[in-house]
Amino acid sequence: MNYDLKKWLAATTLVVGVFTYSSIFAFGTPVNHQVVKGDTLWKLSQQYSISLQELYNLNPQYKTNPNLNIGDSVKLSAGSTTINHTVAKGDTPWKISVAYKVDLNKLMALNGLSAGTEIYPGQVIKIPTVSKEVNTNKYTVGQNDTPWTISQKYNVSLSSFLSVNNLKEGDHIYVGQVVTIPNRTSPIPPSTNTPPSTIGENTKTYITHTVVRGDDIWSIAIKYGIPFYEIQKLNGFKDNHVLMIGDKITIPVYKIAIKETPGPQYGELLDWWTEAQYVVPIGKVFKVIDFHTGKSWTMKRTVGANHADVEPLTAADTAIMKAVWGGKFSWAVRPIIIEVDNRRLAASASAMPHDIQYITNNNFNGHSDIHFHNSTRHVDGKTSSSHQNSIKLAAGLR
Repeated sequence: MNYDLKKWLAATTLVVGVFTYSSIFAFGTPVNHQVVKGDTLWKLSQQYSISLQELYNLNPQYKTNPNLNIGDSVKLSAGSTTINHTVAKGDTPWKISVAYKVDLNKLMALNGLSAGTEIYPGQVIKIPTVSKEVNTNKYTVGQNDTPWTISQKYNVSLSSFLSVNNLKEGDHIYVGQVVTIPNRTSPIPPSTNTPPSTIGENTKTYITHTVVRGDDIWSIAIKYGIPFYEIQKLNGFKDNHVLMIGDKITIPVYKIAIKETPGPQYGELLDWWTEAQYVVPIGKVFKVIDFHTGKSWTMKRTVGANHADVEPLTAADTAIMKAVWGGKFSWAVRPIIIEVDNRRLAASASAMPHDIQYITNNNFNGHSDIHFHNSTRHVDGKTSSSHQNSIKLAAGLR
């Protein structure tokens, strides 16, 4: 068995393992779930990706009394139709499920696939899609919910969510408040983005860079997205080391595994030192989404070792960022989601320009800070409890 196939099998096995809690659907026909201790209709709706309204329609006996008894048989429905996808080179069941935003377990069940089943270019795979008519749902607001996080959870637009609930942008919602999830009247289209290919364990390999005219250690570090000090240490260079044309330099290459999140509204919790700094290296441009409001802008990591020192890319980005912090620059901490290379990462940001500036036409005189899990302050090398708590909120762990 070749290495690529082994890697694919391992990745598929890992992802399937994540979904094994869910029973397999017979598509197009209802199947039953036998109630066990701790089950509720809400938990079943989340486990099987069914709306509560659909469960009530299939099980009208629970409309007056929603309590479940151990041993009860609850009817379930996949609520799905199918479309076809022709397998392309590099496709895996997991990649296809991410591209179409469907449950991997359902995709594999519909196509009779199991862990270890290989798919081939040209093969036609059936894709379960959301029913063309999705009933309006009611949702009870929980701790840390915001209109934006709820809209992300149910894959509806923020504007439609606000409209159906007579809310304005910036309005607060409260724990225990019942809100309406708007209808989604068409199947979810496949994503145009290619999902990341790494899943499972982080890996580290090495390549060799041959020095050419104009190279220095800093420019090489930026080119490969590796910290300057790491290249120095790996190659035994001192601070005053001079590179010569033709020198061979060892460069580490990191593949950072994708991490599961509690829901689509949350970001991956990546350790700064071993993971996040390689996903968001110096020079990287990325999208920032404020976790509470859903407002977004673009930033660039320009420097920073203990955490990411970043700058808004344009004056327009600065204006959006400033508005999120109440119309002023501030050291106040806010949870954010970073979208980079088709991944969503949990992070925390402040909005106070200070110190070194690289982008000079963005109305932001300096850089600001973005922290990740276990990142530290420059001033004392210690973690910031406010930033770390904010990161956990963005990761769905608070």
